[in-house]
Amino acid sequence: MPNMSDAHNDQYYMARALKLAARGLWTTDPNPRVGCVIVRDGEIVGEGWHEVAGEPHAEIHALQMAKDKAQGATCYVTLEPCCHHGRTPPCTDALIKAGITRVVASNTDPNPLVAKKGIEQLTKAGIAVTTGILSAETEQLNIGFFKRMRHNRPYIRSKLAMSLDGRTAMASGESQWITTQDARRDVQGLRARSSAVMTGAGTVLSDNPKLTVRPEELPLHVPAPKIIRQPLRVIVDAYLSTPPDASIFSQTGQTLIFTISLNETIREMLEKVGAKVVVLPSINGELDLNVVCEILATEYHVNELLLETGATLSGAMLRAGLLDEIIIYMAPMLMGNQARGLFHLPQLERLSQHIPLEISDVRAIGKDWRITAHPVYHQPAV
Repeated sequence: MPNMSDAHNDQYYMARALKLAARGLWTTDPNPRVGCVIVRDGEIVGEGWHEVAGEPHAEIHALQMAKDKAQGATCYVTLEPCCHHGRTPPCTDALIKAGITRVVASNTDPNPLVAKKGIEQLTKAGIAVTTGILSAETEQLNIGFFKRMRHNRPYIRSKLAMSLDGRTAMASGESQWITTQDARRDVQGLRARSSAVMTGAGTVLSDNPKLTVRPEELPLHVPAPKIIRQPLRVIVDAYLSTPPDASIFSQTGQTLIFTISLNETIREMLEKVGAKVVVLPSINGELDLNVVCEILATEYHVNELLLETGATLSGAMLRAGLLDEIIIYMAPMLMGNQARGLFHLPQLERLSQHIPLEISDVRAIGKDWRITAHPVYHQPAV
């Protein structure tokens, strides 16, 4: 590596640690994606990333590679080292024992029970600590983990496919397939990085989806992980209209149904096929979506929630101010004015009531276009 200032060195090695952290995009949930690089005398002597939840953290992998060369070295890590006993021992103890003399942590841990305690332990041991290097980039990689820790709810994406004239399905409900295989592979990548995938009972009835990650359909440009983690499947079903023979129940992994229905007979039928039914109080005959999202975060540790559903639930989530990101796959076709739209927003009657969006990315995915947008909620989402 060429001679650079200390600040540039820190950015250079943290960028490498960030690249390593991204290798855990599909496998670390509910833990954050973390990368680590150990440098001594301008040479990388150890590196690693957190590969699978419950297995050693990034720092441990890097220390195992560095061995005795960790003595007197600098450790670059994308998140504050842990200092508590969980499924694995504290990383701070390992860094101190190895003789690391400086730690550069991109972000402090957003968990209020942990934040800055790891840094305090390292400092007390005489290790110099620097934070804030490429912090925005590393937080973006763990956007759901930071959202859950700070706000007790997941980061929520809505995935939608539409025609050039903004239609998602024909009036009959026919929608397969609007987009090409390239776009569908891209969606598989979104599922793989998500803690949970949510849909509505109407989508289950009309499309009978499986909502699984299928390894053979993952994006070709990303190496498939050694372990495929299936996200939690979530059905919003106020009146328990989901049929027990739906394809979603024939898959591995857990399916969770939120409802306000008190029909014990149907609930027992769904539980017999493996569903877990959560009954919530009725709010004017509807589910409280804020409560649903809070339960997913606090009880099921959902960092990133992918919404794959029709206009009704998508519109309800948007009106509730719960969508953080909207990803639209736009196909080069026209479906006509009788076809169905993206969001059900019946209260929007005047232009002044519009919900503004900030578009952060537009790119070609095969013959389709992917648009990434973020709702701006400073105006009332009615």
